[in-house]
Amino acid sequence: MPLSQNAPLVLASSSRFRRELLDRLQLPYQCHSPDIDETPQANESPKALVHRLALGKANAVAHYFPKHCIIGSDQIALFEGDILGKPHTPERAYANLTRFSGNRVTFLTGLALLDTREQRHYTHIEPFDVVFRKLTNHEIERYVALEQPLDSAGSFRMEGLGITLFEALEGRDPNALIGLPLIALCDMLRQAGMDPLGT
Repeated sequence: MPLSQNAPLVLASSSRFRRELLDRLQLPYQCHSPDIDETPQANESPKALVHRLALGKANAVAHYFPKHCIIGSDQIALFEGDILGKPHTPERAYANLTRFSGNRVTFLTGLALLDTREQRHYTHIEPFDVVFRKLTNHEIERYVALEQPLDSAGSFRMEGLGITLFEALEGRDPNALIGLPLIALCDMLRQAGMDPLGT
């Protein structure tokens, strides 16, 4: 089992979906939930926001793990100039999906790997586009009721029924939509000497 209290790899997240993604790499790790303010700052660009939050989550738990590599990740949706985070209510989820119907939405996932052994960090921002098909009001209502995607940026869960909402997915790494870009993470881990395929 990848989860281990003595592992040098730490996931700064309470998301079970991120844990399920990290499990695929078959590296032992432990989890610690960060406590940070995710409110955007004045005049902060979308890329700057996800970069700050991903690195901020890793830094928030760093004092507990002085000889570790800590993974932080955060995601936002961009549509018509608006930065959209977690909807938190069914009404906002419904409103978001109504806006998205028949349109393209860009997701930015910030990723950070903080190496407290060497006092250095790696960061990456992974873009991914989702093209929504034309959705009926009934489909949106049904989807929100069934999946309750209230804690997901974009108001859907890629790992569940969210796939029924789309016409096309465009990007390098679909894992980014679930919250952890594994291709970029593997590159960072190799740089930090934690290659999943290493000895």
